[in-house]
Amino acid sequence: MKLKLFLLVVSLLSLNAKMYSQELAIPLYPNGVPNSKKAPADYIEIKQGIDVRMVTDPSITPYFPAKDKAKGAAVIICPGGGYGFLAVEKEGSEVAKKFNSIGVTAFILKYRLPSDKIMVDKSIGPLQDAQRAIQLVRERAKEWGIDPVKIGIIGFSAGGHLASTAGTHFQNVLIPNPKQTSVRPDFMMLIYPVITFGEFAHRGSQVKLTGQDATPAQIDLYSNEKQVTTLTPPTFLVHSENDKHVPVQNSLRFYEALLKADVKAEMHLYQSGSHGYGLNNGTTPDKWFDRCENFLIQNGFISMSSKP
Repeated sequence: MKLKLFLLVVSLLSLNAKMYSQELAIPLYPNGVPNSKKAPADYIEIKQGIDVRMVTDPSITPYFPAKDKAKGAAVIICPGGGYGFLAVEKEGSEVAKKFNSIGVTAFILKYRLPSDKIMVDKSIGPLQDAQRAIQLVRERAKEWGIDPVKIGIIGFSAGGHLASTAGTHFQNVLIPNPKQTSVRPDFMMLIYPVITFGEFAHRGSQVKLTGQDATPAQIDLYSNEKQVTTLTPPTFLVHSENDKHVPVQNSLRFYEALLKADVKAEMHLYQSGSHGYGLNNGTTPDKWFDRCENFLIQNGFISMSSKP
C-alpha cells in the first residue's frame, strides 16, 4: 500500500511538472532601482508565511506552460495586500499555475510597496515596477515565445488598483525607455479590485499610496474610473456584492466608465464571497477563472483549442 501511495505521489508530481515550469526571479532593475533611496538598516524584505513585505528589489518570476500547450499569450500577476504586503501564493503562484494550464505564460510581479523610507515619491513606485515588468516581457517576448501584442495584466485587491493604473496611466511612462517600448497592457483582469480613492475607497490602500494628506488632485489621479479612455485595454472584472473590504462599487464604476468609453468589458458579480478568495470563491460552484478563459478566447488572445 505504501509503495502504491508513493508511486501515485511521484506520478502526480511528474504530471504537475509537465504542466508548467517555474524559473528563477528576474530583477527588474539590474543597474539600479529608479526613484529609490537607500533603505534603512531595518527595512529588509521578509516572507511571513504566504506573504512578502518590505520589497526593495522588485522582480518578476516566470512560470512557463508546457511547450505543447503554450498559446503565445502572457500575463503579469499583481498580488494584493492593501499596498502593505504581497499575497504571493493565493494571488500569485496559484494563479500563475492556473494560467499555465490554459497555455498562458505568467509572471508574478514582486513590486515595491509604497514607502517614504525607500522611495523619493512613493506614489509612483508600484506603477514604475508594473511598467517595467510590461516593458521587460515585451522586449524579451521573442525569446520567451510570447506574442508582443498579447501581454496582459491581472491584479487582486490593491494589486487590482496597480493593474488598473497600469492600464489607464500608460501614456505617462515613469521609467527609462530608450527603445520606446509600449508599456500599455493588451488586456486587464481585475479581481475584487481597488479602483476608486473617492467615496467607495479602500482607505488603507489609498493612504498607503498617496499619504494621509493627499490633495483632491491626487485622489482624482489615482481614482482610475476617472482615467478611462478609448485607449484603455479590454477588461475583465470580478467582484462580490457583499465585499466589506473593497465595496463592489469599485468594479461597478470602472465598468460604467469602460462602457462609456466604448471599451470591451466583461464583469461577473457574485452575491457572496466577501474578499480575498483568490481563485476559489467557496460560496459558489462557479469558477471565475473559467469565465476569464472565455474572455481571453472571445477577444482573440488565446485560441479555442485551449478548451477541453
